[in-house]
Amino acid sequence: MGAISSNPDAPLRPVAASERIETMDVLRGFALVGILLMNIEGMAGPLFQSFSGLDPALTGADRTADALIYILVQGKFYTLFSLLFGMGFAVMSTRAEARGQPFAGVYWRRSLVLLVIGVIHGVLIWSGDILLMYALLSFFLLAFRNVPAKWLPWIAGLTYLASSGMMLLLGLVGSAMQMDPAAGANWNSEMAKAGAEMNAMLEAQRSAYGSGTYLEAVIQRARDVGFMLSNLLFIGPTVFGMFLFGTWFVKSGAIAAPDRFPRLFAFLRWGALPLGLALMLLSFRMEPTADFNNINLHASLAFVASSVGSVLMAFGYVGWIVKGVQSTASASLLHWLAPAGRMALTNYLTQSIVCTLIFNGYGLGYLDQLPRAWQVPFVFAVFLLQVVFSRWWLARFRFGPAEWVWRSLTYLRPQPMRADTVSA
Repeated sequence: MGAISSNPDAPLRPVAASERIETMDVLRGFALVGILLMNIEGMAGPLFQSFSGLDPALTGADRTADALIYILVQGKFYTLFSLLFGMGFAVMSTRAEARGQPFAGVYWRRSLVLLVIGVIHGVLIWSGDILLMYALLSFFLLAFRNVPAKWLPWIAGLTYLASSGMMLLLGLVGSAMQMDPAAGANWNSEMAKAGAEMNAMLEAQRSAYGSGTYLEAVIQRARDVGFMLSNLLFIGPTVFGMFLFGTWFVKSGAIAAPDRFPRLFAFLRWGALPLGLALMLLSFRMEPTADFNNINLHASLAFVASSVGSVLMAFGYVGWIVKGVQSTASASLLHWLAPAGRMALTNYLTQSIVCTLIFNGYGLGYLDQLPRAWQVPFVFAVFLLQVVFSRWWLARFRFGPAEWVWRSLTYLRPQPMRADTVSA
């Protein structure tokens, strides 16, 4: 990152191109394609269909694609995106600290604007939105701004594992209930009721998104967003834990100067990634398809293996991308991902707009018609267009359209948009 002058009288402004950490932009670009690979199942079909792991009804190439995406992608890229969000927070924080400028007010506005964008995206465009959750959790990051860097990985790890701990506890309760016939019957009845509610919501999504009007789709999205937020206590720790890991990567200097941390990144490549993959394969063998009617210790252990495996694989992907950026053989190719990463918010929102217009009933109406295997080349085609467009756009403008809105509202003044315009 470029030098930052200390001038408490100069207002905070967005990171200049010369101050950006390109590795972070490359990682954002890489995360974007993984996010779409993860989300496409819940865009081309009902949202909740993407929550259950391997679809047992699939065969042949569709089954293979579904399994590979579950093992290699599902759960890895929203954690990577969360890691990058934490890095962004830390970059803003350290820049403000280096300049001796107040930070909290700007950051609160940044989170509030993201909250509004998340609501608009989740309700009006696609209910699988992650931005609303990011915005709500981001307010708590300020409390960790001054935590010493050496403590952050430990706090982050314990926070991330909280969800696994809750799931283990729930599984233990479920298995313990089965030891008593009356308690077991009651537990099974409640689980069956919860499973029936999930199936009913899935069918409601299929109807609203497949053949409903835009208004009917919006009403269904509002219900879906409410359901997702109701699980914030369970999902939130994994996301916030990654925020804290991302904060550490910046505060420690690991992401800005990876050459100083060769052992860390070697471990991520050769230790974290293989171990994470092994845990994912174990989880897949134990419980390839989530059964919402049956929560017991076996299912909980499969969930924990998947959760821990996912974060280790996400770190492994970081390790290999960082290695690729450092290598002369692959750096020029990976460099093409950086513009897409600089426009990550615009590209994320665009993915949702394009896909819902293609698959929803008020658009082209192709819901449940794109085979699982064909979803993969579809994703890469969309992402390739985004990479090319992002490069073209940023040759002319300083920000993507959504980034410009976010920054202008955050800093309470319109930001210069043309690439040849210098901010005052």
